[in-house]
Amino acid sequence: MDLNHLVSALHHALPGPVRWSGSVARRMRQFNIALEDKKSGSSNTDALTLADLTVQELLVGALRDGDPALRHCRIAAEETTGDLLRFASDSPYTLCLDPIDGTKQYRDKTGNGYSVILTLQGRDNMHYSLVMLPEWGPHGTWVEVYGDRVVTGPDDPSRPAGEVLDSFPAITRERWNTTPAGRGESKKIYMIGFQKHDRARAQLVTEAGLEGVAADDCPGSIYELMASGAYAGSLIHTPNIYDFPASLHVARVLGGDSLWVHNQQPVNFHETWMDERAKMLRLPGIVATSPDRRVLDTLCRVARDWNPVRYAD
Repeated sequence: MDLNHLVSALHHALPGPVRWSGSVARRMRQFNIALEDKKSGSSNTDALTLADLTVQELLVGALRDGDPALRHCRIAAEETTGDLLRFASDSPYTLCLDPIDGTKQYRDKTGNGYSVILTLQGRDNMHYSLVMLPEWGPHGTWVEVYGDRVVTGPDDPSRPAGEVLDSFPAITRERWNTTPAGRGESKKIYMIGFQKHDRARAQLVTEAGLEGVAADDCPGSIYELMASGAYAGSLIHTPNIYDFPASLHVARVLGGDSLWVHNQQPVNFHETWMDERAKMLRLPGIVATSPDRRVLDTLCRVARDWNPVRYAD
């Protein structure tokens, strides 16, 4: 498969369906659509709604009916809906989909930072990421990582979605390192996955000179917050492969990385495990992510001896 062709196909064809999916999610949120399914014990992980299933069905259909090359990718989706069997069972590239990232916030109407996410992953690296926050701002907000650039900005439904994305100024590695919105301006670190100890772990990060923010205290989406420079990175226990990689992609394009804290090695996607409680694939251990290498050093130093096992029992 031609990687450049796959990435170009996603960049040109995906924004429209993702915008439609965001509109559906925004509309469905007005109704009681909660479902019971996952039983991991984490309220953030276990939240599930009809919108998750509906948005996934729409996006899987868009990928299936899009460029034929996309069917030669594997597809990994957080839910089980959609025509998933139309895609390859073995491929060097995987399309990963989180139909509603932040489902608990979405379901409980406690904030507007939820998002629709699709990424293209290789075994060791990211190749494309698209994130839509349907209710962040008057008409929603975009984050896209494409080639060597990151873009983020408000949607404008009076124009085609792809045209809106192409109009945003590129955040490149050079710009990130030389502008006030770049590294060094924020110390905020998004933290999630430590079960009942998110805030206690966040306090340890704060004591190390950064500013730990537990997931329940974060006002928006880490992808937009990190791309815009509002947050310096994240520290996540056993991140899943459906949403987390978008932040990894932002960090790597801007000169940083995602590292396993116990050995400070870059993460990859061939070392994963199936979390049967949450019904999702995860990376093992604790992962620090930031565009700033100094932040990564601090996070790895603070968390290197923390328990890498997700569930205490």
